[in-house]
Parts: sequence; structure tokens; C-alpha cells
Amino acid sequence: MAYEIDFLPVGDSYGDAIVVRYGDETSGYYLHVVDGGRSDTGQTIINHIDRFYPGYFIDHMILSHADNDHACGLIDVLRRFDVKNLWMNRPWLYANEVIQHFHGNYTLAGLIDEMKKRHPYLVELENIAESKGTQIHEAFQGNCIGRFRILAPSRHRYVDLISEFEKTPTSYRAEYRAPSQLGLLRSLKEQAMKRLEEAWDVETLSDNPQPPTSASNESCIVQYAELDNRGVLLTADVGPEGLTEAADYANALNLRMPGFVQMPHHGSRHNVTPAVLDRWLGPRKAKGTVIGTAFCSVGANKPEYPRGQVKNAFIRRGFKVFANREKWISHYSGNGHPGVVPIEPEEFDSNVEAQ
Repeated sequence: MAYEIDFLPVGDSYGDAIVVRYGDETSGYYLHVVDGGRSDTGQTIINHIDRFYPGYFIDHMILSHADNDHACGLIDVLRRFDVKNLWMNRPWLYANEVIQHFHGNYTLAGLIDEMKKRHPYLVELENIAESKGTQIHEAFQGNCIGRFRILAPSRHRYVDLISEFEKTPTSYRAEYRAPSQLGLLRSLKEQAMKRLEEAWDVETLSDNPQPPTSASNESCIVQYAELDNRGVLLTADVGPEGLTEAADYANALNLRMPGFVQMPHHGSRHNVTPAVLDRWLGPRKAKGTVIGTAFCSVGANKPEYPRGQVKNAFIRRGFKVFANREKWISHYSGNGHPGVVPIEPEEFDSNVEAQ
């Protein structure tokens, strides 16, 4: 089965915009769009599909989580193309299960209205999909999206996170994600250091990153597929909690270790730990070993990403790291895209910035 996984540029700041095609001449090809960056990234996706996949409809459009830098660009793409299925989680659908966590005298209808008010781009995606006959799906652990399977979040964990989203009313559970005292001490120690010296056998990536990954990012849809006998893992902005939940589920299904991985949250050091990387990528390898590929979506004006500690951690475990920045990059099996200039991988950095 041939495939192309294209990471498109997202402008100067943050965001993800991924176009995946897989299939063959016999069974046909399928188009899978994951996230859309900010509003101006929508046209980038449209131009890419028009250039390389003219006449295609989108089988599956996936919004990994409800942040602007992933959601807003999908609006124009949904308007422009025939999209068969839209996968996204809308927090107001679970308002009756979380209403007890919120301050104020909310009625159920009032809480739903407030959640929609704080997520106007989700409401717009919902309205466009309904007007065009696109089927909208919840996206939870165990669901299959074409050849991809959702490994996280479970429905239970997603609902449990809703009250801590930044775009929901203030909840009674603010202490839920407060940094631990031990975590604060580690964070202060790291902040006191100007630079960290890494070597191949010295890893400074934190086991307990502080502050922890936000609840919204921990709610990200984590997807896995096996394409042409290679495991493909798409992580969006997920953090250690979601990656651990996904790894537990992958282990229960006896899935093979991925050969292609999306580096979570643009290479932030708050989203991975050595332990969770060991679970997904295996232990650290001998210098020069290459067993896989990692892509990182990075804004053109964010040269500090991916963070050196994170990049080094992937390289140590045998994964070459590539960042798109101002260009688009493609990982593929088969012929790929003709005329695409390859980008050099990121290099190991022994002198990296601390907190």
C-alpha cells in the first residue's frame, strides 16, 4: 500500500496541518486530513490538494483537539471540498456529565450555550458539516478512521478533562492540575540553569515536566495506522498522560512499534518524558543507529523548536527528526511526490536551552 504523509507549513507561529493519502490502484486511494492550522493555513491545504490530488474528495477530516491553531484552517477546507466524515469532539455534548464541576448557577442549557460561545470555530465546523451532509463522529479510543485507529483519548478521560479546559468556565477543580511541590522544585532548579550540557549518554529531558501539559492538549486524538508494513503514529499536541494511555491500548492490541512518529506539540519539552518515549520508540540506541522517522510541525518564526532536549531524545532512540518550518515535507512509501526537494534532518545538539 503506497502512502504519502505531508506536513504543510503553518505560518510563523504554531499549528498542525497534515494531509495523508494511502491506497493502491486496485482498491482505490483515500484522503485523510488531520488538523488545519490557523485560518490562513486553510488555503495552503486547499492548494496542496488541488495540486497533488485533483478531483479527490476527503474521506476523513480529523480535528485533533479544540485549539485555534488546529481547528480554524479546517473551516475553509470543509467549505471547499466534499468531506465524507468529520471527526471531532465537542465538549458541550457532555455538559450534563460535567455540570457539577462549574461555578455559577448554570442550567444545562446555559452551560451548553457558554461552551459553544467559547468554541465558535467548532460550532462553525458543525454547521457547515450539517449543511453539506458530512457525517460528524465522536472520536474516542477504539474508533477506526479508515486504516487509522484511535488510541486515545478514552471517552472517560476526555470527559474528565473537560472541566479543566481553558475554554470552559472556571471550575471547582482548579487544583486538579496544580504542579506538585516536587515538580515545582525541579522546575525552579531548571530555571536557575542557563544552559544544559547533553551528551549521547547524558539525557536531561525531565521525568516530570512542569507545568504539565494542558488539559486541552491532553485531550488530543492520537491515531495509529499500519501502512505498507510500517506503523504510523500521529500525536498532535498530546502530553505524557495521553501518550501513556495510547501506549497501554497499543500494547493490549499488540501493535508494532511505529516507524513514523509525529513529534508532539511542535517538539515541546512539556509533552514527552524519557519513560514515555522508551515505551513508544524503544530504549536509547548506539550512536548512528536509525530505525525510524519523526516529523515536527514548526512555525517559520520559531527557530527554538523542536526543543533541543526533545530532538536529542528522539535521535538517541534511532529516529531522524525533520521539521517543516517554512516548507512542506513528505514521508512516503511508493513514488511520493515528484520534484520535492528533500530537507536535511535536524542534528544532535549538545548545548541546549534550559527552562
